[in-house]
Amino acid sequence: MTSQPTTGNGGTSPLVLVADDEPDVLGAVVPFLERSGFRVIAASDGMLALDEIRRHRPDACVLDVLMPGADGREVLRTLRREENWVPVVLLTQVGEAVERAMALEEGADDYLNKPFDPHELVARVRAVLRRTRNDGPPLATATMLLSTFGLRLDRVGRRAWLGERELVITPKGFTLLEYLMVHQGELVERARLLEVLWGFDDVVGTRAVDSRVAELRRVLGEDASEPRWIATVPGRGYRFVAEVRGADAQR
Repeated sequence: MTSQPTTGNGGTSPLVLVADDEPDVLGAVVPFLERSGFRVIAASDGMLALDEIRRHRPDACVLDVLMPGADGREVLRTLRREENWVPVVLLTQVGEAVERAMALEEGADDYLNKPFDPHELVARVRAVLRRTRNDGPPLATATMLLSTFGLRLDRVGRRAWLGERELVITPKGFTLLEYLMVHQGELVERARLLEVLWGFDDVVGTRAVDSRVAELRRVLGEDASEPRWIATVPGRGYRFVAEVRGADAQR
């Protein structure tokens, strides 16, 4: 099932593949994406999704993690093995913090917990499309993240350096820095960061996110009033403002 809306300037709108084995989900998501200006391909299982991706080369994919044939994570792993860097948003189960962490490590660009607001899905798809790079793997799949002012982050070894100095960061602080760098330039709400760092199982407040940001600023020697890397968006969240590019960790 595909649709063919066009953009206002006469160009073709982005093509999005949505794969989910729940008819109710497809029945709600597909028309909503179409009304939001996307062309849409629907698939009811992972193997069909792979066939459609190879045939149509969509601009972005939305994959459920629980599907027959091949689940969303298996589809994702297959795509990355084939060096297909199409942006992928995974639909995960609420409270599965381990599932979310593994999804990001395996190359997902973002994830969304079920049940979800279709408006939020549209926002995530648009965000990953903005982050797509034309010169190789997107930031979500790069093993090394390099930022201005000498900041380097090794996603495989879970280490970071500022110039030649290795940084001492707590595990959650590292995860926060990694997530902000991958989402460079985006406003990331405190609630979103809370979900990334602690999931829904832990009862903590958004001030815990502020404490982790304060930790990173201490480690980086950053002045919050004149940020080089992490800017505060009052009343909302944070934005990684420095330029970020991906590289091979062996370099």
